[in-house]
Formats: sequence, C-alpha cells, structure tokens
Amino acid sequence: MSVRNSRAAAPLLAAAIAALLLAACQKSPDERHPAAQTDATTAAEPKPAESKPADTPPAATPTPASDTPALRIATIDGKTYDLSEHRGRWVVVNFWATWCAPCIKEMPELSALDTMREHIEVVGLAYEEIEKPDMEVFLKQHPVSYPIAIVDVADPPKAFDTPKGLPMTYLIGPDGKVAEKFLGPVDAKKLEDAIAKAGGPKPGDAKPEPTAPAARS
Repeated sequence: MSVRNSRAAAPLLAAAIAALLLAACQKSPDERHPAAQTDATTAAEPKPAESKPADTPPAATPTPASDTPALRIATIDGKTYDLSEHRGRWVVVNFWATWCAPCIKEMPELSALDTMREHIEVVGLAYEEIEKPDMEVFLKQHPVSYPIAIVDVADPPKAFDTPKGLPMTYLIGPDGKVAEKFLGPVDAKKLEDAIAKAGGPKPGDAKPEPTAPAARS
C-alpha cells in the first residue's frame, strides 16, 4: 500500500476504533435501569401480595392509643354492626378472605374465643370481591359464631389501614381505642396476652360465658 493510501485509510481506522470503544463503554439496558430489572423479576413472581403474611411469622405493630376507629357496616345476616355500640368489651376486628388459607385456619379459634370469653367479641370483615350468596355458601362450610361483613375493596373502612396482607387483625379496647394490630395469623393466646398487656383480664382470670351467647348485632 502506498503512503498516500495509508494516509487516506488512517481516519477510517481511527473512526472504527472509536466506535468499538464507545460500544464497549455503554451499559446493558438492565445495568442502565436497575429498577426495570427489579420490576421484571417481581412481575414474574407467582403471588398475590395479600398471601405473603401467610408464609411469614406475624408481626404485631402498635397503633397510637389516640386512634379510635369507627365502623358501621352491614353484615351477612342482614343486620348492622356498629363498633361504637360495643364499648365495654374487647373487640377483635379481623380482616380476612375466603381464598386465604391462614384466615380460614384461624376462624375456629376466633369463633371459640368469641363464644367462651364474655369480655371479648369478634367481627369478621371479608376483604375481597365476593357475592353475598357465595359467602353464605362458604359460611355453611366454615360456620362461625361472630358476625361477618363483606368489605368493598374499592372503598374499605377509612378508620382502618388498607390491608397490606391477610389476615390483618385489630384489637379494640373497651374504650374504643386500638390496643394492638397484627399483620398475619393470630390465635387465642396472642389475643389474650395482648389484652392482658393492655390492662385487661389475664387468660387465667377470664371467665367463660356460662351459656351460649345470643346472636350479637
């Protein structure tokens, strides 16, 4: 190759080398946007978000003592449940769903607690899209002693946090204030321990109801 040709080819060679170096410095799409990579991974996970607490130990989150929630809602049996009418008792407000296995597992114990402890009441709030006839069929298969209401998922009770997972349970004191909040499954011992911690009767001091309670409004 002549000197003239070599000089003419030099700029082309330099341009090609610069292009290769530029390409080598560029990051892949995932490296440029780590958030996009995370989103793709999350989207591939087979879950609903509500089912996560079922697979992890429940975490109790204290709620400010000044928080006094209001709740007035129609129940499956055609009555109205008004939380303000149940002052003087400890009320367990349990958010649940028919598709939630831990929710179904804790229902018999919550029902026994509602029946056997005269100072404790339970109300179940079904946080899901379900028709009343379907819920009635479900409750025939899984009967409970406490009232059940279906919550509008698009407009849940504003006095309570929107559930980030199920089950989610509030313990309301006799004064109407939230004593404790649980995200994840609960049982009678956890609830009675929380009641004792908040100044209520200890499990050993609590007396069972002498007879089966009448239907509660």
